[in-house]
Amino acid sequence: MITPYSDEYWMQYALTLARKAEQRGEIPVGAVIVYNNQIVGEGCNQSITEHDPTAHAEIVAMRQAARYLHNYRLVDTTLYVTLEPCTMCAGAIIHSRIKRIVFAASDYKTGAAGSFIDLLSHPGMNHKPIITAGVYRDEASLLLSEFFQRRRAEIKMRKGG
Repeated sequence: MITPYSDEYWMQYALTLARKAEQRGEIPVGAVIVYNNQIVGEGCNQSITEHDPTAHAEIVAMRQAARYLHNYRLVDTTLYVTLEPCTMCAGAIIHSRIKRIVFAASDYKTGAAGSFIDLLSHPGMNHKPIITAGVYRDEASLLLSEFFQRRRAEIKMRKGG
């Protein structure tokens, strides 16, 4: 049984959002922002459906949280996301002053929390969030790898192979 309001609890919710993204043909990434054990923002990838390269799950959730809190500074919030944030999202995280980030799967191609580049802990940054990695890593990694296997198979079929 998952303890309510634990990292696992919120990551399960983020994984639910990731599955919604997948159902829409988006890369399955989900994010939720929590403040005082309450969801203030949530999102899943929408870049393809919205024709917006910035519509990553984290950005969607940050925009919603900022509107909800009436503040672009998301101080004392925690971001739960199923994939390690990229450099674009890391920049927004730094500027918004999110206190803590919890991510599931590492991203060795574009991750900005240490897997590819360590932007979030860089000594030159004026804000360094607390980072927890690997909560439901296997589940998130499997979701992503199965999605990309299907995507590659679909592309191959379209090319007649």
